[in-house]
Order: sequence, then structure tokens, then C-alpha cells
Amino acid sequence: MKQLYLVSLGCAKNLVDSEVMLGLLEKQGYTVVREPEDADLLLVNTCGFIGSAVEEAIDEILALAEYKKQDQRKRLVVTGCLVQRYGGELARELPEVDLFIGTDGFQNIAELLGDEKTAAGFVPVEREPSFLMNSSLPRKVSTPAHRAYLKVTEGCSNRCSYCLIPSIRGPLRSRPIPDLLSEAKKLQGLGVKELTLVAQDLLAYGLDLQKDDNLQQLLQAILTETGIPWLRLLYLHPVRLRRDFLSFVADNPRILPYFDIPVQHCNDRILRLMNRPYGRERLDTILAAIHAIVPEAAVRTTLMVGFPGEGEDEFEELLEFLRISRFDHVGVFSYENEEGSMAENLPDHCSEEIKEERRCRLMEFQAEISLQLQQRYVGRIEKVLVEGLSRESDLLVEGRTRFQAAEIDGCVYITSGDTRQGEIVDVKITEAHHYDLLGEIFGPG
Repeated sequence: MKQLYLVSLGCAKNLVDSEVMLGLLEKQGYTVVREPEDADLLLVNTCGFIGSAVEEAIDEILALAEYKKQDQRKRLVVTGCLVQRYGGELARELPEVDLFIGTDGFQNIAELLGDEKTAAGFVPVEREPSFLMNSSLPRKVSTPAHRAYLKVTEGCSNRCSYCLIPSIRGPLRSRPIPDLLSEAKKLQGLGVKELTLVAQDLLAYGLDLQKDDNLQQLLQAILTETGIPWLRLLYLHPVRLRRDFLSFVADNPRILPYFDIPVQHCNDRILRLMNRPYGRERLDTILAAIHAIVPEAAVRTTLMVGFPGEGEDEFEELLEFLRISRFDHVGVFSYENEEGSMAENLPDHCSEEIKEERRCRLMEFQAEISLQLQQRYVGRIEKVLVEGLSRESDLLVEGRTRFQAAEIDGCVYITSGDTRQGEIVDVKITEAHHYDLLGEIFGPG
């Protein structure tokens, strides 16, 4: 019996790739183990979009290389975005690694491991990746059985000046609706209660297809052909979010009223430098439309501080934007100057100290807004998808409302009542904190 230890870094889209590799290797006789010392194969699927992700990946690779030093029979394999970004440079810098595979080629991992030509070395990286997964590939879902991700596209054709995704993952490639529907049905058969559709830009789905397929048509097919109760959408580019789509969400309660819209900034000049094709007026319009058409919606966004050219005035404008917009959830990131990005050579870069100071100020400012917004749930009865025993205490069960995404937002701690993992239950919210809620099972389980 061959044994595998896997580390999957980065986003949910990368996790789906890892799950495909798990499925492929399982068919070759591998079983997953919890500890690296027990494994024959040490596998790291990397993220490599920004410097901090690169550092995390390198640290993980070197940590696993220590286990290989203790047992030379182990094989260390590195896949994913880090390999795609740095190519053969990695093979020279990390001789501890037996095999490197980029974002194209991971679907052939079983064959590559068994091929004498590639059993030790580097699989050539295609400069413009073209692989697109399909439902015929085996996939071993690693999330809890009641939830899973459905990756609907690969790559991205936007050209944000700070982002390397198009150069690492290639241009937008959309999977056909019948193929996505086939996978959704498989996931339903595994017991999935919450299906989260993921893409770099969900609303761009279908733009590269000859048909007129779009996200709304895909969602309608899933609604019609499956009974999955919760459908969550990550991520929605603000330039493509229209009133008719909002009305579609409002008319279909199985599509959760949760809008993850990464706006990055609100200042028109900074947005132009970011090559984001909208301005403050567009943001105000779409946020007003969301709250008018889907009044109970929760809105999440990501913001970037310290972009080249951001002065104190632009940052203060961002704080004022937060005060007015009152987002339910906000992720804040400091700009990282990535080699090869269009923003790399822009003038007026901020110091690391200024970036960190602004990031902390923004998070503190948002924390108070979040606490105020959380209070509206107290006394309400909300549907909660039960995740299982709490990570904080074995005395509590935790779950999530429709307004909380897994691994991103807060949760609901259930303090009384009987329930089981994977159930959707009514919970009366009794207490609210900055990010988490407390509640009790309401009525029969």
C-alpha cells in the first residue's frame, strides 16, 4: 500500500486541483496519511501569486524535505502556481525536490510519477496554460461531506495591474454547462448540502464560449437538475454585476443572498492605476441595487491598501467609503510589488510601515461596523448549516448561516440543542460578536 501526504496551499480553486490529484493517486493505490513521516509520497500543491504565498510554499517544501533526509525512499513532489511562475529556476534552487509540475500537467501526475523520464526532474512548463478540468476526472473531495467547491472556469482574461493570475493560470477558459451539471450531480450524490461555485471572475463565465452560456444559465440548470439546497457564489466582479442577475438571485432562495465583490479600492485614480474598469460611482450604484433588490443580502469585499500612488487623502476616502457602504465582511490586504506585474514600475510606492499602519487602521475601523451589523441577527431565527464540533471547544457545535462563507467569515456557535454535522437547522441567535454569533437550536432538530 502506497501512502500519500498532501499539503494544499492557496485558494479554493487550488484545492479543487489538489482533490483531482488525490482522486488520480487513489486510483493508483495511494492512501492519505495524516503525518508526513508515514508517507511514501510528499506532495505540495502551491500558490505563487504574491510574495507571502511564495514564502509560505518554500517554507512548506523545505519542512517536508527534512522528512526526506531521514528516509531517502520518500519522494517529494511540488505542483501548482509556484512552479508555473518560476519554472526551471525552482529545480535549480530546490534540489531536494524530486519532481516539479506546473498548473498544466497535474492531471497526469500518476503517469508522470511512473515515467522514468520524469520520475526525477522538471516537467516543462507551458507558458500559456491550456488545461481545463472536466467531470470525467476522478476527484476525492477533502472538505466535509456536506460542502464542496465547483470550479467553473480556469484562468482569467482581466488585466489588473497588480495581478499575475493571467500569466500563471492563462486566459479565461469556461467549462461547458453539461459538464458542470454532471459534476454537480456527483457532488449531490456524495451528500453535499452547500455547493460553492468558484472562479477568478464568476460573472465572466461563458464569455469565451461560442454559445451564449452565462452564469445565470448555469445556475438555472443546477437549480433545475439538482436538489442541492444551498448554492454560494465566489467571486463577482463589480463591472459585470447587473440588476437582472440580482433579481434572479432574489427570485431563487437556494442561491444564497451572499455577494462577494472584490472592489479593491474606491478612489477613481487608484482604480485606473489598478486597471480596474469602474469607479466610485459604479460601486455606489451596484451596492445600492443589491440592498434594494435583495434587502437581506450580506456583502463581502476585499480591499488593498498601499497601492503605488495611494496617499493619505486616498486612504481617508477609503475609510469614508467603508463608513457609508457598511460591508458585512471585509478582507484587507497590503499591496505587494510583484516582479512582472504592470504595477511593478509605477511611481510613488508606499513604505512597508505605511502599508501595515493603514491595514491595521482599516481593519479596526471595519471591526466596529461589523459588530454593529451583527447585532441585527440577535433574536432572529436563522437557517444554519452544521459544521460539527467547534474548533474552539468540544462543548460547542459550530455552523454557518447563509451569510457566512466557509473558511472566510465567522461562524455560529450553537450552545444548546441536538443536531448533527451536515444538517440545516433553525437556530435562534442569542448573542453577536464582531465576527461570530451564538445561538440555540429552535424547535425540533
